[in-house]
Amino acid sequence: MDATDCFPCTNTAAATLPDREQVIRTEHWRVAHAFNAALPGWLVLLPTRHVLSYADLSEEAAAELGPLLLELSRALPRLVDCVKTYQMLFAEAEGFAHLHVHLVPRPRQLAAELRGPGIFGYLGRPEAEWVPADRMDDLARQLRTLLTVR
Repeated sequence: MDATDCFPCTNTAAATLPDREQVIRTEHWRVAHAFNAALPGWLVLLPTRHVLSYADLSEEAAAELGPLLLELSRALPRLVDCVKTYQMLFAEAEGFAHLHVHLVPRPRQLAAELRGPGIFGYLGRPEAEWVPADRMDDLARQLRTLLTVR
């Protein structure tokens, strides 16, 4: 897969995006709310250039990632009822080889089977359970006001 047929690259190159697709954009990263999650605040951090492996990040992109994850992890509990955030990087799903880091709020009340890697149980649910677009946009705007990383 190259950048011409890459979903994240296509969105990153778009002239305009809804708030949920661009919670924040820095020189090296674009943060989006996961479109197919049944959990409010499930974020995905995407490099702004086509990268398939963490090892392929530029030094600048790698240096920018840590502070961005930290700020988002501090901001999410102010907007959703979570006790911490999970951070995961696999980039193996069919059609989603572009490196993407999941930043997932761990809800205060969470069934044991959904803890740790089980959190992925919030993905792949029926579309009717997904966080509605207007809620994702609202969360994106609220998050943006809490962040200092630009």
